[in-house]
Amino acid sequence: MRVPLLEMLANCAQSQNAAFHTPGHKRGQGSFAAFQELIGDRALRADLPELPELDNLFAPQGAIDEAQKLAAETFGAEQTWFLANGSTCGIIATILATCNPGDKILLPRNVHQSAISGLILSGAVPIFLPPEYDPVLDIAHSVTPKTVETALKQHPDAKAVLVIHPTYFGVCGDLSAIANLTHSFGIPLLVDEAHGAHFAFHPDFPISALSAGADLTVQSTHKTLSALTQASMLHVQGSRIERDRISRALQLVQSTSPNYLLLASLDAARAQMAIEGKALMTRTLELADRARSQIQSVLEFSNCFAVDRTRVTITVSHLGLDGFAADELLQTFGVTAEFPSLQHLTFIVSLGNTEADIDRLIEACDRLPVSEPITPLSGKIEQSFSVPSLSPREAFFAASHLVPLEQAIDQISAELICPYPPGIPVLLPGERITKNAIAQLQTVLQAGGFISGCSDPTLNRLKIVS
Repeated sequence: MRVPLLEMLANCAQSQNAAFHTPGHKRGQGSFAAFQELIGDRALRADLPELPELDNLFAPQGAIDEAQKLAAETFGAEQTWFLANGSTCGIIATILATCNPGDKILLPRNVHQSAISGLILSGAVPIFLPPEYDPVLDIAHSVTPKTVETALKQHPDAKAVLVIHPTYFGVCGDLSAIANLTHSFGIPLLVDEAHGAHFAFHPDFPISALSAGADLTVQSTHKTLSALTQASMLHVQGSRIERDRISRALQLVQSTSPNYLLLASLDAARAQMAIEGKALMTRTLELADRARSQIQSVLEFSNCFAVDRTRVTITVSHLGLDGFAADELLQTFGVTAEFPSLQHLTFIVSLGNTEADIDRLIEACDRLPVSEPITPLSGKIEQSFSVPSLSPREAFFAASHLVPLEQAIDQISAELICPYPPGIPVLLPGERITKNAIAQLQTVLQAGGFISGCSDPTLNRLKIVS
């Protein structure tokens, strides 16, 4: 029940000492009035730097060290690191900690863009694994153990395997089998568990990555638990990954001025789950199940290995809407989805939702208009192992130039371009640009979606390797 970092931060915030250290607002005394009114004096007083009593994130020996040890115990890890730069920095550090320049790493093509950033910074060479794919719904799922086994036999010199557990839609593969296969080749299994921080706290959830045998997992504690946005954790077990190298990698990608409100929120979220995690998750599942039973067109991925029931996805294309238009309508009804896509809307039900939230969601979905069904362009997932023409690092640092869209086809992309959310790249540095990829991006833009990474935001030109 202890919250060592939260308690220490609360004590420091109450200090009456004259502050001659950062931050410049001096415990809110110099804050802009409108901002101060928004977040309040107490939050500003707690916005403190690395004072001696608050410990040091990169060399913890006090409150942070104790809080991280409690987190490791709660989440089932041997060692835990707090992340103040989100799971993005954790995924990048994971690849830096396991791969040298030129090393191969196996990972699914539907990884988050942070993994591509890790490839660029580390110089590792990706062997992309084809995930299971539903062409009707245009949804990529997890990789299968058979796919991983085949890839490991074809690339026995790979240094690590990285998988997603769960996907953005809540779908999970047979992680225990993948862990056993990976370990049989003497290499570590790394898991992007950004959306699965809650898995360890109820038996009705898919198995957590650590329980399945993963060597390392990165969780966005803020996504499904109660930490503040950008607050995440990295957990490790076993001896396949050098712990000191993880720490050194995190020093490269984390701020030297971490926000203590974020770090304390991790301590608080951990304590909350240690004390009442199962009860909170039982209630969350009940809310999600009610939504699933009363909303039409909820997707049920019955053919998948495991699914997180708190992730509710509905199809809207049969209503004559794309997901972006449906999202705009729902917002006028007082509901905001997590993720609109061409055919679907995805909602996250978490411990922060209420019965009233579920009532409003059900009512809003019932109010969506119905017209002629539409058949949006489906994507196309490559069903064979693929290696980019250039490594992401080579392409990122290569000379490049912008060309008109029609001239970019079959050229090597110099850009990392993806719809966001979910942040899965359609184009990435080193891969050849296809007509299908361009069509996907154009469809998302025309439907009102947001695309990041384009040098030309109009998408009339693309940057290619010269």
